[in-house]
Amino acid sequence: GCGVMPSTVCSVGEVLDMGYVIAREKATSTFQIQNTSTLTLRYYIQLDSLSPTRDRDQQRLPSFLISPLQRTEFVGTQNYNGLSVFSIFPTEGEIVAGKSQDFVVTFSPDHESLYYSDRLKVVLFDKRTAHVVHLKGAAREQPVFVEGGVPLDVPVESLAVTPKGGNVLPLTLHYKTPPEPVKSILLMLEYIEGEHSPVPAMTELRVGAIRTTRLASKKNVEFSFDNLPLLQQKGFTLGAGKGTVESGQVKLISVSWVPPADFHVSSAP
Repeated sequence: GCGVMPSTVCSVGEVLDMGYVIAREKATSTFQIQNTSTLTLRYYIQLDSLSPTRDRDQQRLPSFLISPLQRTEFVGTQNYNGLSVFSIFPTEGEIVAGKSQDFVVTFSPDHESLYYSDRLKVVLFDKRTAHVVHLKGAAREQPVFVEGGVPLDVPVESLAVTPKGGNVLPLTLHYKTPPEPVKSILLMLEYIEGEHSPVPAMTELRVGAIRTTRLASKKNVEFSFDNLPLLQQKGFTLGAGKGTVESGQVKLISVSWVPPADFHVSSAP
């Protein structure tokens, strides 16, 4: 007899990012697996979130007690309704030698979170893992969002404390998308004094518009920042006080800070 090693090629790399979706809406993405061997390959798709051993694996130490380098949990935020946030079709079958199979991944989040994730495995002949793909996605309640700066939430439970100190000035911006409550974004800008002309401390915000049926009639979404004169008095400068962003795109807004003449380190909030 002659032994043959099964071989396949996957059209996506290690990560498939589904991007932003409005909560309770759906997004799909397609990838392809090609059978480059000379025999028919029998396969099935496995998601970590649906693994029969997941309950047992969750009895281990909580993630916040484990070093980030030692964490092996790929399953992030999941739906409140008990349904899988990621689904794939087909889940099993055969790929004839020299042929390809398309797979459709559906992302269906039921609440707002930036940390939806799962891990997909393509298993051949019930035992050999041919490909592993990390699935990621984020959901927002509103089609327009602002983000950036220091995360005010964490993807896993954490007892960590964000260190503070030095000449660091936190700038907290508030934004609201009625009828949602006001949300905060914390930007940390560190200014280093020098003998030469001052170099501003720099960071950036991201203003995005999610592609959705809610904005089907709008190609561009307008945005603006309030209270700019007050920010300027405190030494802050925004790259754009207002502008537009295309549906499905993200626009970067630079934020810089130079201490005003009457600024003292002891007066920093």
